[in-house]
Amino acid sequence: MVRIAVMGYGVVGSGTVEVFYKNKKNIEKKTGKDIDIKYILDIRDFPDSPYGDKHIKDFDMILNDPEINIVVEVMGGLNPAYRFVKSCLENGKSVVSSNKELVAEKGAELLRIAKEHNVNFFFEASVGGGIPIIRPMHQCLAANEINEIAGILNGTTNFILTKMIRDRMDFSNALALAQQLGYAEKDPTADIEGHDACRKICILASLAYGKHVYPKDVHCEGISRVTLEDVAYAESANCVIKLIGSARRTENGKISAIVSPMLVSYESQLASVDDVFNAILVKGDATGEVVFYGKGAGKLPTASAVVADVIDVARYTKTNMTLTWVDSDGDVVDDYRTRVRSFYVRATYDAPLSRETAYNKIAAAAADAGVHVDWLSRQNQPEGEIAFTIGRLSENLLMQLMNGMPGITLTFRMPVMDL
Repeated sequence: MVRIAVMGYGVVGSGTVEVFYKNKKNIEKKTGKDIDIKYILDIRDFPDSPYGDKHIKDFDMILNDPEINIVVEVMGGLNPAYRFVKSCLENGKSVVSSNKELVAEKGAELLRIAKEHNVNFFFEASVGGGIPIIRPMHQCLAANEINEIAGILNGTTNFILTKMIRDRMDFSNALALAQQLGYAEKDPTADIEGHDACRKICILASLAYGKHVYPKDVHCEGISRVTLEDVAYAESANCVIKLIGSARRTENGKISAIVSPMLVSYESQLASVDDVFNAILVKGDATGEVVFYGKGAGKLPTASAVVADVIDVARYTKTNMTLTWVDSDGDVVDDYRTRVRSFYVRATYDAPLSRETAYNKIAAAAADAGVHVDWLSRQNQPEGEIAFTIGRLSENLLMQLMNGMPGITLTFRMPVMDL
């Protein structure tokens, strides 16, 4: 007999309960066990809930009930989620979570505690919503060395960029539309400044490379500085702009990780991923490139991933040893400014410089550094504005070059995705 407690009855929590009861007979058939939800924890009242007899407000009822085998944490945030999850694991209860912030910040510790108490801590829904990615990485792709991961990990920013590209809607209007449609929160900072995507790439990098990658160590930029001018220049380079989270192992054994808007070539499988869809490209040494695609959020897709983890936990009699990574001292992420790659640059030049003179100064500086420049253009490009791609070089060298040319000022730069 398996008894479940659900902590949090918001969008994902209510979706989890809905999916569970809709498919309860199937779930019991797949687990071979009698399984039911005993408690639903939330500090709010839900007078119209059909599960009124299950609603509680006291966490200790879950913690101290020996019948509870599995706890589903869909509260979000670190507090009190971290304290609740840790206590459950220490008391021999497996935990399923959709909480990307919790996993990104405390994953190594919680996985260790789960092993020490012979239970499981699963979190498929923390990355990609309903897209299966955690399980494939530690099971289906287990025979591979993961060379690189790169993905569109946030549906809100992808929707905004799609509107900018397709409809020539500026950033502020596209954000307002995303909020109106419910894709963006009233406070959209976590999405548009890249924090949500950063947590997700940290989880994937930790799983792929075995050491905890903390968000504070990963360079993170959002899309709030991307303009319609950048969109037009990208088109002239046969590219689109996407917010990309990426990670790879470097030659020195560290991990190179970044979240940033990037120029993505039309030839990339990620270039055609639009609207609120996510896509995660994993490059293995044996499989080559594998892409996982779908809706990265939403009530039922995310709930589907949560319930799938519940089914897996119910089947296990001991800790899953493949879903693991160890803690780190924080010195595992390489300085992003040293990674060699191509860059997109938008800049201005001051009078009396002409566009031709500015081109010549930049081309000469690039040639001295041994790198190539491709000039970009757009309709109605004003005097005083230029854009180009340059590479391959480090950001340190790029900034050195741009700062060394009087009269030319770097306005905006972003990497060119090289996968």
